[in-house]
Amino acid sequence: MNYRKLGISGLKLSELSLGAWVTYGGQVGEEVAVKCMSAAHDAGVNFFDNAEAYAHGNAETVMGNAIKRLGWRRESIVVSSKVFWGGDGPNDKGLSRKHVYEACRNSLRRLQLSYLDLFFCHRPDPNTPIEETVRAMDDLIHQGLILYWGTSEWSAAEIMRAHGIARELGLTPPTMEQPQYNMLHRERVEVEYLSLYREIGLGTTIWSPLASGLLTGKYKNGVPPGSRATLEGYGWLRESLITSENIAKVNQLEPIAKDLGCSLAQLGLAWCLKNPHVSTVMTGASRPEQVVENMKAVDVVDKLGSEVMDRIDDVLGNRPESEESG
Repeated sequence: MNYRKLGISGLKLSELSLGAWVTYGGQVGEEVAVKCMSAAHDAGVNFFDNAEAYAHGNAETVMGNAIKRLGWRRESIVVSSKVFWGGDGPNDKGLSRKHVYEACRNSLRRLQLSYLDLFFCHRPDPNTPIEETVRAMDDLIHQGLILYWGTSEWSAAEIMRAHGIARELGLTPPTMEQPQYNMLHRERVEVEYLSLYREIGLGTTIWSPLASGLLTGKYKNGVPPGSRATLEGYGWLRESLITSENIAKVNQLEPIAKDLGCSLAQLGLAWCLKNPHVSTVMTGASRPEQVVENMKAVDVVDKLGSEVMDRIDDVLGNRPESEESG
């Protein structure tokens, strides 16, 4: 496993990491979570991602129990959570000082930790001034409850606004962003954030590198029972992602993976890792065997030379126009 710095910070994250979205406390229980996290840790993974919204907090409880059972040194792992969707009450959601304060403490209680390494604003909050959120995050850092704070799915303009406010007021600026990034979803990471990497040294912990499983090829013959696309509330996945056009692209990627001697999943993960602006690629798994297979993607990265990347771009047909891509 290789380790990359989180933007300009001194923190090093494993290139591949493990997230709890959808699976922990939902699709899988504690026993499977322990096995998946153990397999990831054995492969060199040091970053484990969570959020207050995942399984209504149960994902954090499951992960906290797993960490305790595995007996890991706290210094050896990086743990994150996110704040935005905490419940149904008027102050149980959003990025107000009150909710940020309470969400952090609730996450720590569920995870059985004394501090979070990373704390993300899970979405922008149009109902709360950015300055209020920046001050709340800075307070948490000074209280020793979080070490770094960042954003998830914020626009470049919103991130720059938060950074500017922090610098102006002598507060801690955001260190990282957690955007969606994969072969089918490229514009934000490859174009919109370009100036942020240069100007503020933004780090990225990217999610959905396999487009919710589409890029593994598992949907090419329809939606299999028990897959993510069958879950309640994930109808958008079937409608917007699992399209005939996207499935055709996945079918055309198969020969490329075969030529490289890897699986489609490993190709998709390695492709994300080729981007130097990606600090870590967050993977998901519902069984330990998946973790073991995903981790082999680090061996595929060096096989992705310019010719192979051009072949992939020819299939995808979505290479963004940017100053870096010419």
